[in-house]
Amino acid sequence: MKTYLEKSLFPEKEAKSTFLEKTLGYIILLSVLTLVFETEPTLSQPYQIYFDYAETVFLTVFGCEYLIRLLLAGVRSEYYGIRGRIKYIFSPFALIDLIAILPGLVAGLMPDLMLMRLIRLIRILRVAKLIKSNRALSAFFMACRASASQLAASLVATLLMLFIGAVLLYVAEAEVQPETFGSIPRAMWWSMATLTTVGYGDTYPVTVLGKLLASMVAILGISVVALPAGIIAANFSKKLEDMKSKS
Repeated sequence: MKTYLEKSLFPEKEAKSTFLEKTLGYIILLSVLTLVFETEPTLSQPYQIYFDYAETVFLTVFGCEYLIRLLLAGVRSEYYGIRGRIKYIFSPFALIDLIAILPGLVAGLMPDLMLMRLIRLIRILRVAKLIKSNRALSAFFMACRASASQLAASLVATLLMLFIGAVLLYVAEAEVQPETFGSIPRAMWWSMATLTTVGYGDTYPVTVLGKLLASMVAILGISVVALPAGIIAANFSKKLEDMKSKS
C-alpha cells in the first residue's frame, strides 16, 4: 500500500492529483514568476533582498523534494535498490528536478556577472516540473509523442511546400527583384514567412504573376498551420479520454 508521499511524488497516470501535487505545482509557478519579475530592474534593485529570501525558500522546497524523491524512488520496481536509485538520478524527470536546484547552489560561486546571470536563468526550466504534476500537460506531451510519425510526415510536406513556393517566386520575381528573389535560397525567406502565416512584409512580390502565385502559397500556408494542430488535437483528446476512463 503506497503512502501519501509515494502517491503524491510518484503518482499513477490515471490517479487524481493530490493536494501535495497541486501545491508543488503552484510553488513551481510562483518560483518562475518570481524569476521573471526579478529580471525587471525597477523591482529587483529595491527589493533584491526579498527575491533572495524567496529563492532560498524555493531552493529549500525543491531540494527537500528531490531528496525525498530519491529516497522513495524504490517504490517503483525499475528504481529498486542502489542501481535503481542511480538509474533514477539519470532519468529525465530526476534531471529536471536537479536542474531546478543546481543553479541556486552554484550561482553564488560564479565570479563573472554574465555567467552568474545565465546560470540563474536556467531556473526557468523549473516550469518543466509541471509536466509531472499536471495531468493535462502530461497528456499533451504524450499526444505529441504519439503523433511523432504523423508530425514528421507533416514536416516533410511543409518543407516541400516551402521549396515549391520559393521556386515559383524565383521564376516570377527574379528579374524584377534580384536582391530578394534573385535565387531560390533568397526566395525561401519569403516562402517561410508566408507559409507560416507570419508575413513580416519585408519581402513581397510586385508582378501580377508573382502576386497570383503568392496568393496560392499563402492559402497553402493555412493548411501548414492547421495540419499539425489537428494531428496533436486528435491525439490529445484521445489521451484525455483514456485518462478519464481509467480514473
